[in-house]
Amino acid sequence: MKILSSLIFSLFVVSNVFSQGKIDGFYKSKNKGSIVLGLGFEDPKSYFAGTEKIDLSRNLYYINLFAAYGITDNLNVNTSLPYLNSNKESNFQDISIMLKYRFFQSVSESGKIEFSLGLGFSTPISDYKTGGLNDLGQQATIIETRAMAHYKWNSGWFATLQSGFSLKFEETPNSIPATFKIGKAAGDWYYDVFYDYQHSFGGIDYLGTPRPQNFRALGVDYHKVGGTLYRSFSEHFGSALNLSYVLGGRNTFQGPAYGLSVVYNL
Repeated sequence: MKILSSLIFSLFVVSNVFSQGKIDGFYKSKNKGSIVLGLGFEDPKSYFAGTEKIDLSRNLYYINLFAAYGITDNLNVNTSLPYLNSNKESNFQDISIMLKYRFFQSVSESGKIEFSLGLGFSTPISDYKTGGLNDLGQQATIIETRAMAHYKWNSGWFATLQSGFSLKFEETPNSIPATFKIGKAAGDWYYDVFYDYQHSFGGIDYLGTPRPQNFRALGVDYHKVGGTLYRSFSEHFGSALNLSYVLGGRNTFQGPAYGLSVVYNL
């Protein structure tokens, strides 16, 4: 069970490509915490202008600092702060704070099922530019809600499904996210694969008519798949490798992303 207390990753909070859901099914015990330093690289070769695929690429790098803490065994808080570099654009992006609460759990002969709710908030902390394909974000303040079901078999295999609503202020369209993840935690190793989806309500398209003047108003949809491999080296240290690929969408880049993170358990 020690490895389960370490499975908090920074990768899901940095750009659409690394999204794995705003919350996960593993909880920190009361007064236990982790700090995660994540590094990553996004290397798309195409872009969906609206839903039309065009040849357009960029290089995006990130450094992300993430922390998780158990307020109680059933109530955890996560916070994240990423720094992004996209060609000539570099700055801190959006700070994110997320609470998750496990309100139900039931144990059977084969495993355990749990239900959780999440509530979060993110907002820009720098005046990064909007209006180009090297944007670091949409300068949107967002209130996140999530509902999650998590089932873990006694063998270590698990499955997690979550969805909710992202209420976005300014001109950025609201959206519905959904994430399905399956994996296994066994000994010092953990691995998973996931499918991630977002649907935005309305918004404008890049290269649409009329041409967009405010990139905050872009509607962004995506389908992506990916996976994570984690290794615990000691009671306090571990490391994770993350790979993902955007399959398609609307107003989003298509291509691979790679991430590496180091975990320190307090």
